[in-house]
Parts: sequence; structure tokens; C-alpha cells
Amino acid sequence: MTWKRVATAVVLIPFVVGLVLYASTAVVALALAAVIVLAMIEYFALGDAIGHRAYRVWTLICAGLLIYTQWSTVSRLNSVMIYFNVTPLRAHIEHASGGLNNDVFFLFLIGIAILTLATNRPMVEALPAAGISSGALLLVAFPLSFAVRLHGMGALGPKLLLFALVITWAGDTVAYFVGRAIGKHPFAPILSPKKTWEGAVGGFVGSLLVGVAFSKWTGIAMGQMLAMAAVGNVAGQVGDLLESAYKRSAGVKDSGTLLPGHGGILDRIDALILAIPVVCYYWILFAN
Repeated sequence: MTWKRVATAVVLIPFVVGLVLYASTAVVALALAAVIVLAMIEYFALGDAIGHRAYRVWTLICAGLLIYTQWSTVSRLNSVMIYFNVTPLRAHIEHASGGLNNDVFFLFLIGIAILTLATNRPMVEALPAAGISSGALLLVAFPLSFAVRLHGMGALGPKLLLFALVITWAGDTVAYFVGRAIGKHPFAPILSPKKTWEGAVGGFVGSLLVGVAFSKWTGIAMGQMLAMAAVGNVAGQVGDLLESAYKRSAGVKDSGTLLPGHGGILDRIDALILAIPVVCYYWILFAN
């Protein structure tokens, strides 16, 4: 299984790195939309496994709107910075709250209300359908949409997004191999029996080393990069366990089979679901 994991990573990582560093934020948003759609379809399948059918089409439409609003916000902030000479950090601090996202959530609520009352589904499905639909939007699409916001944070944006990705990749990889080599003490035996404290600590250290390397590359203060690496790694491990809880609830091992050696898209990006918004908000609220 390890060779499949490595082969998949060798193919995907250069593509993702090139996209993040050299593509526009609009292109990144489109690529992210495709990933989120695939991840949400897998999330819907987890609900199907326990008999809870979501309002798929409406939820996917609202996910697309969330990504659009993040891109729209980035574009608007860039205009503010250009015409009013506001620093990127100041502009994002002033727009860190809900903004257009609140409109999308309200629109989603109205749509769920209409679908619940107007469709011919059995009433016993009303609550599960609303729950799975809301979960997909709130727990998958919304946090991942912050990749667009992070990428659009001025000249450093692409590097910051890549940083969030690399601390997660490095942490996951180091945790996997350290856990296999010396792991003895279970970290979360109910949710993920193979995870160990040794692996978790190894992954944490791996992310810190990435912070050191990125500090030298970006010129950002070492303390800031180490702090972001630390909180990003912890958030990523929580995201990983959160997805494990979803799979345990659905009684499945993997969310899908699209990525050989990794399972599904949701299996591959589970840590990023929390790592990306945590890094984004750390940079907005505490950096500089």
C-alpha cells in the first residue's frame, strides 16, 4: 500500500504546487471548486450509508457560491489596497467577518426550507436530509473555501497557501512513518486505531521543520512561521480525526477509492479542512 501512496503523491504534489504558486486566484478557486464537489459527493455517500439522503444539488450550488464569494472578497480587497493604499493585512482584518458568506448561508437556509416543505420525500427524511446537507456545506465546503482567501492575500498569498498544504503533507507523512516504525501508544483508539502518540509528535515536529524552511524562503519571522506551523498541525490532526469519526459513524474504512493508496478525496484533504482556515485566521489576526 505504501508504494501506491507514494506514487499518487509524486503525481499530484508537483501539479498542486505549480497551481498554487503560478496560477491566478481565480484559477485556484476553480480547481478548489472541483475538489470540493468531489469531497462533498463522498460526504453525501457517507450519509447514504446510514440512510440519510442529502439535498445534493442545492448544497453543491451553495458550495459553489461560497467559493465565489471568497474570490469576490479577495478581488474587492485587492481593489481597496490599490486605490486606498491599505496594507493587505489591514484590509483582510477589516473583512475577516462573515461578509457575503452570510448571504450564502441565509440563501442555503431558505432553499432547505423550500425543499423540505415542497418535495415528496417522506417526512422521516426531513431532519436527516437537512443535517447531512448542512454538514457538507459547513464542515467541508466552507472551511476549504478559505484556501481562496489565503491565496489572495497579496504577494505572500500563494506562499502562505502552499505553507498550509506543506505543513499538512509533511506532518501526515512523518506521522505515518514514525508511527509505523516506533509507534506503541494509541492516540485515538476508537476513531483511528493505527494512530499513535509517537506518530502525532513526529508529525508535529515535521510541521515545525517546514515552518523553519518557509521562514527562510518567505522572509517571515521565524516565530510567526513556527506558531502557524504548530496551530496548523494541531488543527490538521483534529480534522483528520473528525473525518475518521464520520467514517466510523457510516461504518466505512475510506470515503472513496479515487486516489490509490489514500482512499477518497475526503481522506486526502481531511486535515486541510481545519488547517487552511486556522492558518488563514492566524495570519489575519496575529501576523505582523
